[in-house]
Amino acid sequence: MKETLRRLVETFGPSGHEQRVRALILRELAGSVDDVRTDALGNLIALKRGDGTGRRIMLAAHMDEIGVMVAYIDTKGFVRVHPIGGVSPLLEVGGRVLFDNGTVGVISYEKLTGGEQVPPMEKLFVDVGATSRDTCPVGVGDAACFLQPMVEAGGHWTAKAMDDRVGCAILIETARALLRTPHDCYFVFSTQEEVGTRGATTAAYGIAPEVGLAVDVTLSGDTPEPAVRMAVSLDAGPAIKVKDGGMLATAWVKEWMIDTAQAEGIPFQLEVLPGGTTDARAIQTTREGIPSGCLSIPCRYVHSPSETVSATDVAHAVKLLVAMLSRPLPR
Repeated sequence: MKETLRRLVETFGPSGHEQRVRALILRELAGSVDDVRTDALGNLIALKRGDGTGRRIMLAAHMDEIGVMVAYIDTKGFVRVHPIGGVSPLLEVGGRVLFDNGTVGVISYEKLTGGEQVPPMEKLFVDVGATSRDTCPVGVGDAACFLQPMVEAGGHWTAKAMDDRVGCAILIETARALLRTPHDCYFVFSTQEEVGTRGATTAAYGIAPEVGLAVDVTLSGDTPEPAVRMAVSLDAGPAIKVKDGGMLATAWVKEWMIDTAQAEGIPFQLEVLPGGTTDARAIQTTREGIPSGCLSIPCRYVHSPSETVSATDVAHAVKLLVAMLSRPLPR
């Protein structure tokens, strides 16, 4: 599974440019599902049919990652960018970005003024080695993502785009490991989550599931003086969401996840996230409303080039999903 994840996180795929990730996932799913299609927003929807006695369940993990887009190129060939999703200038400076055409750029910033401690987005620029606007190898509207390989240390995996390629890897592995299920399981690899859960919104409307589950990352509270206080740590198991900035998990779905984890002896945590949300919100508010929950992977340094997760948390997440999908729903 580690090599699957490595391929996923090192693939180019900012919001709206998920086609390479989608092609990779399609190859990874070969032989594990009964039907695959791509919808109008680029969501990859893979169906694993049940035995006809269960329900219609949608599981979602988003393919896209945060990035930047070229907005202007000055006369010296330096590129100005706008964010795609929740990009922090503080975490960008000194980093490298990769454009779709293979161009690599270095992010730096202009002189700070007026007591500025952190450069605002408008003072960032990307050096792509050009000497003029005419020699610049990228153009207005071109997108870029962070350039960072995956590394392993102490049982932790670090890379750009763990948010949410780790969720994609978990769904792939779940589809592979799920040998029998009563349910029709729709594994949705969604687009444009980082810019407003757009792909999951249309996918959920089209599928009209009876139950929805998202798999995404969440913040951890186990680093020195964390910015957000949370009872979530790496290596303590996947986190079952109770609440985030966009949703309250459906009570019986949350309890289904908790009861299954306890029955299987799978370690888990409870997540209360003060801000942000996931594809679960989009599923939950589709049509007349769909019971929904979210399984979260604790992650350090979210929305940075070095997002870090625990290998054991990932393995336990797969085990929990397989156990949940292998038996009838509690209601």
